[in-house]
Amino acid sequence: MVTPPLGGAPLACRAVDAKRDAVAHVCAQHGVSQRRACEVLSVDRSSMRYRSVRSDDASIREAMKKVASERRRFGYRRIHVMLNRQGIVMNLKKLRRLYREEKLTVRKRGGRKRALGTRRPLALPSRPNERWSLDFVSDAFTDGRRFRVLAVVDDFTRECLCLVADTSLSGARLARELDSLIARRGKPKCQYCTFEQLHPNALPPGI
Repeated sequence: MVTPPLGGAPLACRAVDAKRDAVAHVCAQHGVSQRRACEVLSVDRSSMRYRSVRSDDASIREAMKKVASERRRFGYRRIHVMLNRQGIVMNLKKLRRLYREEKLTVRKRGGRKRALGTRRPLALPSRPNERWSLDFVSDAFTDGRRFRVLAVVDDFTRECLCLVADTSLSGARLARELDSLIARRGKPKCQYCTFEQLHPNALPPGI
């Protein structure tokens, strides 16, 4: 079974409306009766005379639109849960129909914007301690616990200046380790994150 799109009436409803319009057009243009027009177009006369007795569900629509305005990223399933919590219980298919008719479909998020053009390549350092590259790598113990390693590399000498391993590395811990490294080696001209693309073999084996 093909699921109709959320943005509009179901395909069956649109088909019935199109048949009604076609019968009305034939009657008006050729002066024939509705019975004759239905016979020519193979349309069931009951579909021409049928009028829906379904209620407009105004209170439900208002409650649904209120939830949708407060939670703009909620689809019809999550709105269904929120209405259930308010004591408004209904079939999910009915809510989906009302959701379509009110045109509350959540728009898809756009893709991430990417920089246009080509990036300027990084200039190569000309002496030691001119530029450091730093990044985090991660792995797991045999018991499943994960740990992270902060690695700092001198881009000129390819020397690994610092390896700090722990199960948690906060921003404060990162600042302390960099301050300690600067106290020992001096402050570099600049720092670059990450170094994985520049120096894929900078880490010692086994890390």
